[in-house]
Amino acid sequence: MTLAEQIDSLYDEMVETRRRLHMHPELSHQEIATPAFIADRLEELGVEVRRKVGGRGVVGTIRGGKPGKTIAFRADFDALPIDDQKDVPYKSTVPGVMHACGHDGHTAALLGFAKAMMTIREEIPGTIVLIHQFGEELSPGGARAMIADGCLDGVDAVYGAHLQSKMDSDRIYLRDGFLQASEDTVKIIVHGSGSHGAEPHNGIDPILAASHIMVALQSIVSRSADPLKELVVSIGKFHAGDADNVIPGKAVLEGTIRVFDPELRKLASQRLRTIVENVAIAMGATAEVIIENGYDALWNHPAEADVVRNAGRGLLGEEHVVEIDPVMPVEDFTYFTQEKPGAYFFVGAKMADDAAVYPHHHENFDFNETAMLVTAKMFAAIYFEAQEMPADSILVDLDSI
Repeated sequence: MTLAEQIDSLYDEMVETRRRLHMHPELSHQEIATPAFIADRLEELGVEVRRKVGGRGVVGTIRGGKPGKTIAFRADFDALPIDDQKDVPYKSTVPGVMHACGHDGHTAALLGFAKAMMTIREEIPGTIVLIHQFGEELSPGGARAMIADGCLDGVDAVYGAHLQSKMDSDRIYLRDGFLQASEDTVKIIVHGSGSHGAEPHNGIDPILAASHIMVALQSIVSRSADPLKELVVSIGKFHAGDADNVIPGKAVLEGTIRVFDPELRKLASQRLRTIVENVAIAMGATAEVIIENGYDALWNHPAEADVVRNAGRGLLGEEHVVEIDPVMPVEDFTYFTQEKPGAYFFVGAKMADDAAVYPHHHENFDFNETAMLVTAKMFAAIYFEAQEMPADSILVDLDSI
């Protein structure tokens, strides 16, 4: 039997694990039962386990029987504040909370990988570190806390994967350099002076000022940023007043800045403050700006991305390893690759039925569960590739390893 075949034999178990987690989701930084379940499962496999790493994380260690590198793999396990609307037997049992981003699948795949590698532990070189991370969906996230608590101590390289519900199955997707954007949240409070709607001259209209601010902010992308560099400045929330015949005293705008280049990130924040304050003054109002820094942009180290490519080519074939453009959603795996060489990649998980394909963070989100097999096999192939063993080691008879 090959290691790939052994992982295939664990498919039903991975599905059962994923669906159990899907039915019992826990929100970011509120995870109790989930990390306990993961730690118990790893200990049942004979894996060395550290609990409560960084607060709620779990770290497992598999020590091979031969000298080699220490390679870490990360899976997140938190859910989202969304009400599950799918009509499936494994629908969330927690009102208003669901796994709408595939983290249940990440966890099941990493556990499946761990079980398969434990069966050949004495024959493999080096050490495998299994990082089960809490709180990815909600800044400040769990990555930095787990790193501070030593989850990367002694690690030579770190890898992670994310299932993607709108990418074709049986493929992996990645790129060198920036893969995912940074995020800063913005809150703008415009102060005017309330008045009767029929007598606007007796007040200062914060809605008008806020509207001009929102339009002027678009000049940051079109006139302040290098057109060859990606930048998004979006306002997603605009609230002012409660009555149709009253000009309120203030208006509130909330939005996001997404960017890759650190210097452009600073410039965008500076330009935003300047525009807001000066447009408000021009309209007779005043404004305050609150910018909270979220996750940094995620950077893939080229050498480690090549490890993923070579592993994917050996496992899936050249045509199933796809180079992609960077994307704007954020991910706190960035802090792992800031600390150690590493790479992050996407695994296609598109449902066979197009009618069942929904984006991440959607109330009907689901994914093709066979993507968990691809993920677990990719982790194994990456491990062998990182240990400078043949990329197709996962496809040869276990007795020859």
